[in-house]
Amino acid sequence: MKLLYVLVFFGCFGIYAQNGIEKDFVEIESKLIEWRRYFHENPELSNREFKTAEKIAQHLKSLGLEVQTGIAHTGVVGILKGNQPGKVVALRADIDALPVTENNDLPFKSTKRSSFLDQETGVSHACGHDGHTAILMAVAEVMAKHKDKIKGTVKFIFQPAEEGAPPGEEGGAKLMIEEGVLENPKVDVIFGLHLRSMVEVGQLHYKPGGAMAAVERFVINVKGKQTHGASPWFGVDPIVISAKIIDGLQTIISRESKLINEAAVITVGKMTSGVRFNIIPESAELIGTVRTLDPDMKAMIIKRMTEMTETIAKAYGGEATISFTNQTGITYNDHDLVKQMLPSMVKVAGKSNVVQIKAETIGEDFSYFQEKIPGFYFYLGGMTKGETELHPHHTPSFFIDESGLLLGVRTLTQMTLDYLNQ
Repeated sequence: MKLLYVLVFFGCFGIYAQNGIEKDFVEIESKLIEWRRYFHENPELSNREFKTAEKIAQHLKSLGLEVQTGIAHTGVVGILKGNQPGKVVALRADIDALPVTENNDLPFKSTKRSSFLDQETGVSHACGHDGHTAILMAVAEVMAKHKDKIKGTVKFIFQPAEEGAPPGEEGGAKLMIEEGVLENPKVDVIFGLHLRSMVEVGQLHYKPGGAMAAVERFVINVKGKQTHGASPWFGVDPIVISAKIIDGLQTIISRESKLINEAAVITVGKMTSGVRFNIIPESAELIGTVRTLDPDMKAMIIKRMTEMTETIAKAYGGEATISFTNQTGITYNDHDLVKQMLPSMVKVAGKSNVVQIKAETIGEDFSYFQEKIPGFYFYLGGMTKGETELHPHHTPSFFIDESGLLLGVRTLTQMTLDYLNQ
């Protein structure tokens, strides 16, 4: 497989050979896999990535980069200044793991244990962040050897807490931005990738515009009037009101949202009310999520949810309030930037392996970077070719084929050099 990659890239896309980088790619692969296995075997939860950050910082310092640590608690940034002036490209990798007990038989399987929400749990890289971190470390090493080819600056952002900061804490991309990660020097564009366990090795998947959803958490508090279950006419039933609200919210999606533009989802995931079978309670609480891929649709849906919640409750003699907490923004790939960078992706992976896909309603806090500057976030295949058994993300059986990692290094390097040279 490695020989085939060498022949394809060396023979068909001579840019690497001409620039003297191809040899570096071939040589970096063993380090790339070694780093990935280290992080996989030593995962750390969000805002607790202390040893992970230390290893990253040591590597970047060994390359002669300007290194900043302690950003958003455990974030690390490396700055590589080219020999010629130009724009600034940021490359981002997330570094945190999940409270998931791994169920693989890998020789570097995680056996780490920790506490999450006051419960003991296993910890593992069940979403591929170990691969992302190793890929960006490899990109930094390759590019540091070729400063003479860089017209501008590359900022390597190793971000903690993509999976969400622990309750009561801040973290992730939003906090990194607040602490100035996109300034000094000011970043022009940002690129990022995500390994996908259900996309074949060798493929790159992308979508212009809204690629992943904005995620809002909502809480609805319904107030009725408590009474005996045998005489409901003396009270106001918050459970009935809640049912009508849940039913009404779905019509916002099915009858008011222009779904030919983008998908949208409203889900009530939890409802709490009452203490006894024969008592109509005083109140009820609904908790759920809203997923949107278009800013105008998001604004409309939130407005209508607020109006509908309040008016339905009033119509049945009760009261209700709704509050929203933003979890992620829309992972929105700038159309012009995608168009500009697609030739770079094709150079590296081949036209048949660069695939435009539909949007997904999962969330990603890379979106916060894209709210500030143009960004391009894409998927890197991590599934063994011909594999029939799926190993989904965030599950104990999650699995990534390491032979796909080097394509991530090549792609980010090619995109960065092309953008800066253009």
